Amino acid sequence: MTLTCTARPAGAGVFALGEGPVWDPIRDRLLWVDIDGHTVHRGRLDPGSGRITATGSWSFTAETGAVAVAATGELIVAERATLTRVDLDGTRTELARVLPEGSRSRLNDGAVDPAGRFLVGSLDPREESGAEVLVRLGDDGLTTLDADLTLSNGLAWSPAGDRLYSIDTVPGTVWVRDYDPATGGTGPRQEAFTVTDGHPDGMCADADGNLWIAIWGRGRVERRTPEGRLLATVAVDAPHTSSVAFAGPALDTLVITTATTGLTSDDLARHPDSGRLFTARTDTVGLPPAYWNPVP
Repeated sequence: MTLTCTARPAGAGVFALGEGPVWDPIRDRLLWVDIDGHTVHRGRLDPGSGRITATGSWSFTAETGAVAVAATGELIVAERATLTRVDLDGTRTELARVLPEGSRSRLNDGAVDPAGRFLVGSLDPREESGAEVLVRLGDDGLTTLDADLTLSNGLAWSPAGDRLYSIDTVPGTVWVRDYDPATGGTGPRQEAFTVTDGHPDGMCADADGNLWIAIWGRGRVERRTPEGRLLATVAVDAPHTSSVAFAGPALDTLVITTATTGLTSDDLARHPDSGRLFTARTDTVGLPPAYWNPVP
């Protein structure tokens, strides 16, 4: 029998495609993106109430698939086809081009590995290419981990950092492979499990090693074991539940992003909180966030 709780709307802002929440404990702030709004947002979380107050944003000229932060405060942002560094003074520097010019694909979800490298995947808006990538940016430049995906999405590591989980949304597959944080070396990719009801989207892991997966199209977050057994469900009154992260000083507040993209007027009337941030208190805590190690 699975446990179920309900998330509550956490902020006033409504986002077309809210995604990629990141907790930054050094600066006691939350970062997230609105992909279709071409924006990276920041805000404050009140751990007691679960409310999130927006405090500012950075605007870009194209989609912003993901954001991560360095311990010193610099950002790395996955724009449509490139990775961009944003310095504290606002200076922006292109770090790497991931997708070729003219590609119809765009960068999507990203995350930082335990050693500070940034991983990001791509998607084909038509969901038909089967040649989307998952890449890693480190001191040695770009490394391609996968080149046969349809919609690269959530990323998470085991508590020891020795296993990497990754999602390909269209087939509903959660992949797992051995991972060496020291070298970035990976073992063969294997199917951990498949989600068959809804589309698995963003993902994070908790301190027990279980996976929390946002289910796009179903208005919920699922907590599953690494083998796929369903342990708990968080109900969200927004069909397009897109991503999750543990936040707050105790890492016990689950932050959930949602979207209005793709919803009809009837959908929005039934679910007027779509596109907002949601939060829920859980019976577990998340893993300490990994900080991005800026490329020299």
